[in-house]
Amino acid sequence: MTAEKTTSVPGAMAFGWRVYGLGVMALGLASLVFRTFDPGQPVPENFPARTVLAYAAATFMVLAAAAIEWRRTAVWGAAALTVYYTLFVVILMNGRLLLRDYAVFVTYENIAMQLAIAAGGLIVFADTAHATTMVDAALSARLARLGRLAFGVCALIFGGAHFVYMKNTAALVPKWLPPTPEFWGYATGVGFVAAGVAILTGVQARLAAILVTAMLAFFGLLANGPVLLADHSSHWNWSESAVNLAVTGAAWVVADSLARSRR
Repeated sequence: MTAEKTTSVPGAMAFGWRVYGLGVMALGLASLVFRTFDPGQPVPENFPARTVLAYAAATFMVLAAAAIEWRRTAVWGAAALTVYYTLFVVILMNGRLLLRDYAVFVTYENIAMQLAIAAGGLIVFADTAHATTMVDAALSARLARLGRLAFGVCALIFGGAHFVYMKNTAALVPKWLPPTPEFWGYATGVGFVAAGVAILTGVQARLAAILVTAMLAFFGLLANGPVLLADHSSHWNWSESAVNLAVTGAAWVVADSLARSRR
């Protein structure tokens, strides 16, 4: 009985991982179709062999994300995505922009999107590595907690962006949704901030992660979806929808991880 608990992965957890994996896979596929890096991975236009590297990065993302869809390979796919997004995307690619545009809030928002994906990968790795006995329970718990804290910080930044860029936020809210687009812009901003505080402090953290997951899913349906349908020839629109799906999956992974930590 003990061995079975150690080496099995709950189905509900795996489903959250699969949403996360599909989002990252969609990001890679969009980059392959448009033959360039994902917009969230800023690489200078004059960088040597940029197109070849873009194909390589996109292919890597697709393969690593696909690995997460199978339990036997999920640990390796999660490890690969965590290292890639943390080291290359967050630190090297976006870190360069942070040094230049540190006074512009959207820089932090862009980094938070990529960091949220890295956090999701870290939590998936922590849980699958423990399930396959690669790491012990204590290390798995520490890694999962680190991923949850990173996501909590990202939620705070997402909420701040809603207030700093309210005009852009309100423009994405369907006009038919009462009472006003600005109301929903402020409401979702407050929701992100509250969720970030809850996840960081551990007070109603799982409920906050569940609500953020639902909120992000509605963003995909009501905001990103119509924009993508209006102009499906834009790499940016495809990327935004895919990022939203990946971050939704990451939030789901956080919620499920909190459920496991409680048990």
